[in-house]
Amino acid sequence: MRRLTTALALWLASATLANAECGGGFQSFVEGLRQEAVTKGHDPATVARFFASVRQDPKVLQADRRQGVFQLPFTDFARRLISNDRLSKGRAMAKRHKSSFDQIARTYGIDAGVLLAFWAFETDYGAFQGDFNTLNALATLAHDCRRPGLFRPQIFAALELYEHGDFDPATTTGAWAGEIGMVQMLPRDILDNGVDGDGDGHVRLKTSPADALLSGARMLSGLGWRKNEPWLQEVSLPAGFDWSLSGLDTAKPAADWARMGVTPRHGKLSASLPASVILPQGKGGPAFLAYPNFNVYFEWNQSFTYVLTAAYFANRLGGAPVFDAGNPEPGLSDKEMKVLQSKLAKRGYDVGKIDGILGAGTRAAVRDIQARLGLPADAWPTRDLLNRL
Repeated sequence: MRRLTTALALWLASATLANAECGGGFQSFVEGLRQEAVTKGHDPATVARFFASVRQDPKVLQADRRQGVFQLPFTDFARRLISNDRLSKGRAMAKRHKSSFDQIARTYGIDAGVLLAFWAFETDYGAFQGDFNTLNALATLAHDCRRPGLFRPQIFAALELYEHGDFDPATTTGAWAGEIGMVQMLPRDILDNGVDGDGDGHVRLKTSPADALLSGARMLSGLGWRKNEPWLQEVSLPAGFDWSLSGLDTAKPAADWARMGVTPRHGKLSASLPASVILPQGKGGPAFLAYPNFNVYFEWNQSFTYVLTAAYFANRLGGAPVFDAGNPEPGLSDKEMKVLQSKLAKRGYDVGKIDGILGAGTRAAVRDIQARLGLPADAWPTRDLLNRL
């Protein structure tokens, strides 16, 4: 009878939680999390200890709404993130942690530069891992109702890490969005991909470079990284190139691009692999050939500018030259980009949120409208285009 009563109580609690996954009073929200944790089979005393110190953090919400750096064009963003100091530190780290990178190469077929770039950009090789209390950040974002489907499950993943002895709800800190450690992974990703690289019986991404690097490599592998294949290559384009063929939605064997006059600035083309020509700042700016592994970067971060910069930095760490910035036409300001997105949306294009960011949807819409207007269809929005609309 007690089991039946408990089962009914758990069912009612689950039904209530389904209708209150976010919002409302914060303490009531946390109580709902506690109840759900118990329904999932976690020990009530452990759950009580885990949630004892949780607090709402308004600074997390401020950070969530302040991400203007991704509105910079690629050239500016890359110059901001890539410095001679970061390059030299990266090469030093490659030597210092050679055994870990050798193991990554053997096991996952991922070049050291790929992990070094993430390590550099996420935390400056572990020096700045974030000072937001991780549980507070996750609870605040889950309560906020913008993306509860992403952040609510991370709270229960953090609880599992706590039970394993790899998370302290009072002292574990990281990024404002709940990522932890040197390569900034969410709790669920740590559970699924954590590797005890140093053999101490724990996965500690904040203090162990071996754990962080091997865990990051395993996550990339699980996201679809293809062993021992390239990801990005800078190229030069021939005169008369058909700009409408650029973009990630058009892929051809690299050998086909070569026959069209596309040439690498460094190394050789991987002739048999499919690849796409990408022009981050249009026909006047730098040009790259993106191979299948480039798409895996988007599983780590959705920003095109961040992804391209991380992939390019991995190349630089491997000896590639500085990219040819060219002479691209000036881009649009934040206000102008929002006006452009609004005009495109009124014409039926799906540009997503009107946020001033040149994302994949906006690029595709720009390329299409450029073709319709008889302009070079290079997906780079200019004031001329905006004026014509």
